[in-house]
Formats: sequence, C-alpha cells, structure tokens
Amino acid sequence: MVSLRIALRYLFSRKSHSAVNIISLISTGGVAVATIAIVCVLSVFNGFRDLAENRLSVVDPELKITPLSGKVIARADSIAATVARIPGIDTALATIDEQALAISGARQVAVTMRGVPSGFNRVSRLKEAIIDGNYTLLDDSVDCAVLSVGTAIRLATHPDAMTPLALYVPRRLGRINPANPMSAFRSDSLAVAGVYELNEAEKDASTLFVSLRTARELLDYDNGEASDIEVSLEKGIDPESAKKQISAVIGDNFRIADRLEQEEKSFRMIAIEKWITFIMLAFILLIASFNVISTLSMLMIEKADNMKTLKALGARTSMIRAIFTWEGWLISTSGGLIGIITGVILCLLQQAFGFIKLAGNEAQLSVTAYPVRVEATDILIVGLLVIATGLFISTITARFAPRR
Repeated sequence: MVSLRIALRYLFSRKSHSAVNIISLISTGGVAVATIAIVCVLSVFNGFRDLAENRLSVVDPELKITPLSGKVIARADSIAATVARIPGIDTALATIDEQALAISGARQVAVTMRGVPSGFNRVSRLKEAIIDGNYTLLDDSVDCAVLSVGTAIRLATHPDAMTPLALYVPRRLGRINPANPMSAFRSDSLAVAGVYELNEAEKDASTLFVSLRTARELLDYDNGEASDIEVSLEKGIDPESAKKQISAVIGDNFRIADRLEQEEKSFRMIAIEKWITFIMLAFILLIASFNVISTLSMLMIEKADNMKTLKALGARTSMIRAIFTWEGWLISTSGGLIGIITGVILCLLQQAFGFIKLAGNEAQLSVTAYPVRVEATDILIVGLLVIATGLFISTITARFAPRR
C-alpha cells in the first residue's frame, strides 16, 4: 500500500524542523508511559487476586453445601454422612454460622459464631493460623472458644484470662418476658482456648469458633440442623466433578460452592476495582494520545509541498488523508508497543525480585512486596486499546489534511 509506505518513510526519516522530531518523540513517549501504567496496574490486581486465592485454603473448605431456601439444612448430620460415602469425598461435616453477642468483662462485641464438630481440622487448616493458645473447643469438659485476633483485641481477652467469655444469641423458642429483657436471649459461658490470625481483615475482625454442640444448644437446634455442610476431597479429585456427584445424590435444593464461589463477593469486588481502574487509565491514554494531533499538524505543514507534488501526480484527497492516518496510527502503536514491552519487563522483574515494597512494618506483613502477575488477556486488551485509540485520533486529525 503506497500510503502506508509513505507514512513509514515519514515516521523514520529526519524532519527538516527539529521541533517536529521532538514533538513526535513526546507523543510516542506519552503513549508509552500511559501503556506502562495500565500494564503494571492490571498485573498488580492479578497479583492481589492470586494472593487472595492462596489465603482461601486456610479456613474455607474445598466445597460448601448450603440450602437454596431457608436458613438451615434439616437433618444435616444425615446428609453429611451420605455425602461422605460418595467416592472421592474425604470428609463431610455439618457446621453452623450465626450472629451472636460476645461479652468479656465490661466489653461486648457483635460476632459471627461458627459452630464446628471435632473433626473440623480435616476440612480446614485453622490450627496453622493459631498465634496464641491452642485450637481446642473442649478442655476437661469445659466448653471453649477460639477467637479471631480482632475479636480478642476488641474484647481485651486472651487464652490465659481469668474472666470467662459470655456468648448470647436471640432465643428461638419459648415465650419472652417483657419485664426481663435478658429472657430474650440464650447464653453460655466459655473459656478462651486460642487466638488465630488469617491476615484477612474481614475474617479477623469479629469471628469465633465454638463446638457444634454448644452452637446447637444456644440455638435450640434439636434435630441435627446446620447452616451448611463443609466437604473436603481426596487428593486429585476435581471439584467440578465432585459437585456434580454430590448434586446427583442430594438433589437440586442445595447450592454447592467451591472456594472461589464461596468468596464470590470479594473476588467480584477485586474485578470491579481492576476494570474501573482500567477505564480511568484508558482515559489517561486517550489524553496522552492527543499529542499525536500536534505531531500530525506539524507534519502536515512541513510536508505541504510533498502533498502538492502527490496531487500533481494524480493522488486523491483520500490517499493524502490515508498517509496521515497511517502516520498517526504508527506513532501511537509504536508508543504502545514500547509501553507494553517495558511494562511486562518491569512486572517480571518485580515478580522475580520484589524491588517495590509494601508500606508498613515488614515483620508484621505476610507479603512485603507488591504481588504481580502478567496475564496474556490483559496484554491483548491493552494492545487493542492502544490500536483503537491511535486509529481514532489519527482518523480525526487526517480529515484536516490539505486538499490542494
């Protein structure tokens, strides 16, 4: 194509006015810097997503069964036993999640109470997260609780504290005496056995674990009810295949979620933040691309005599416009290509050496450097964005190309 060959010659040839060369370099550099920013930011979001996925395995089971309607699963122990007999299933345990009020001394905190059975360590690695005390829910016939670090701090309690932990939940059954507001609650006194930390703000803030028996007594569950059934798989078993097997056995009245689906809201939020940031940086790229207009305008003035010569040789106005359209697109694309390559190299260096650190005390951080991961889909999207932006800007500018 003649117009493309002429545009390539204009791109690499020295201009008679040095200002044109300088403006051209500025245009290319602006697109490159904006592209580097997009590639790096998207890669950092990928890194934080990977970090969140790695944290899931501590307390989230491989599969969780919850009711599609209602709050609890009736005869959950029986269903869990049925699920546990399915080939490929290692363990299936009924558990309870409920809101409660924890009181220690003069302090009180609204908490998420999790009632778990004795074999809970087979579906969770909560023991590995204990930072004080021990993971035990029953000690010498004394009911115990294991608190998240946030709960322990807010209640000012610890495993060696002499003050017991009081747990209150709204009474489900029976009459309530208006003259005695406390009759509206069922309560139990527990010893603090341990404190754990997951390095997840939401789960570390206000959660505690008690035995399944304690939770059922507080909630008046007498028929084996549970909020969900947590399942662990044998090694090498595909979660999707296991989900289909379980659904075929227990029916369609339950939702079976893997680890990512259990944290669907969190991962959706990460995705939303990632693409909102992408849109904002895309506008910055668009603004940076407007420098191409200055380059093309100066080039049109400089090459005015050349355009007259081409006109005299029979070139149409459409060909003249095509030359400058290609020229603007080449400037943007070359800047974008430089930016993508540089951004990928920077991300790979950060991934290998972690030279950009997170702010804060490194002794208290589980990850000290910004996590990054380059994803081919992101690079493709950035490349298409650069191409589209460059074509849009150059097409508009080329319409003002000289016609005579």
